[in-house]
Amino acid sequence: MYNAIQVNKDTWWTGVNDHDTDLFESLWPLPQGVAYNAYVITGTTATAAIDTVKGPYLDEYYNKLLQALGGRALNYLVINHMEPDHAGLIAQLKKQWPSLKFIGNVKTVPLLKGYHGIEEDVITVKDGDTLDLGGHVLRFATVPMLHWPESMVTFDTTTGVLFSNDSFGGFGAHEGGLFDDEKLTARWAGEMLRYYACIVAKYSNVVQAALKKLGALEIKNIFPSHGTLFRKDIKQVISLYDKWSKQEAEQGAVVVYGSMYGNTKRMAEAVCTGLAEAKVKDVRIYDASRADMSNMLRDIWRFKGLALLSCTYNTVLYPPMEALCSKLLNRMPKNKVLGLAGSYSWSKGALTALQDFAEKIKLEKIGPEVEVYTSPTDEDLKKCCELGKNLGEAVLS
Repeated sequence: MYNAIQVNKDTWWTGVNDHDTDLFESLWPLPQGVAYNAYVITGTTATAAIDTVKGPYLDEYYNKLLQALGGRALNYLVINHMEPDHAGLIAQLKKQWPSLKFIGNVKTVPLLKGYHGIEEDVITVKDGDTLDLGGHVLRFATVPMLHWPESMVTFDTTTGVLFSNDSFGGFGAHEGGLFDDEKLTARWAGEMLRYYACIVAKYSNVVQAALKKLGALEIKNIFPSHGTLFRKDIKQVISLYDKWSKQEAEQGAVVVYGSMYGNTKRMAEAVCTGLAEAKVKDVRIYDASRADMSNMLRDIWRFKGLALLSCTYNTVLYPPMEALCSKLLNRMPKNKVLGLAGSYSWSKGALTALQDFAEKIKLEKIGPEVEVYTSPTDEDLKKCCELGKNLGEAVLS
């Protein structure tokens, strides 16, 4: 992918693969890297780039941009999103083409000034406004808080391409082809859900509003700013976003434990035994101290059942479990059943903290709630198994 790639009529991919960044937003691991997708449309009367890429990739991006332009000047830069991984090279493009015009909405303007000091040559658009490039008419739609307030999408009314920015995006660099029909679904779907759970999930109500807003468009391709480009089965990817944003959970369960010396881990394993006895076939168990947060969030978003078990640490919730609960309260998952258990030695605290969490997150609780002193007895483990069984029955009901 060292060259610009034509992805539709007069439309070029000028993005880059990033295998160097280990943490997306300095938070989320990137074991398969990440792609920054950018595009160029060459109309008969004008040219337009759709977003740029992250700053360190100037040379690679610029070379592809020049290939796509074929000796022509760049007339417009459409700024769908001001986050620096998509807008990192705005100032450099302005230096290269001083007459370059910027397309954004009213909430783009202060961010453009703040990040790049640019106030001139800015064209402010609103929902339904268009830009005629000659043979390609672009229509703009704002999708505020998906996932920044200035976020918008661009629709090419000529080709039916929706440049969706972070919507429909996913982690993972391109391996071979760019498109969904050039990859196994398993190579993009899991990373797309992990991206959704980490980046977009908090704004699921906004996703639903955006899907309704864009529903009237005759979309033939979806080209996001991260991950796979979609041209084969547009309905499939829209259906996934509809499902995830409605929080339609699958019949599985996630068990997360925080344990210093293994006692709470034994309790968690007993819960898993109960889930298996209830015939739940998809069970994921995570050690909160060692598991990657993004994988936990992905599976919690996906499955109906959730069990949280924590030891007490200095009279409060074990810190890794506290971090997970904080992330969940930020996203407020719905349509799930929740089981709780805690352990303590010289002071209680963990179960009470988990109960406070449950009150705030408003998920249906499944009993019994188990509290263990020091290490679990056989009777304690039976109660944990009972919790797992009851949780499993609720998952499958």
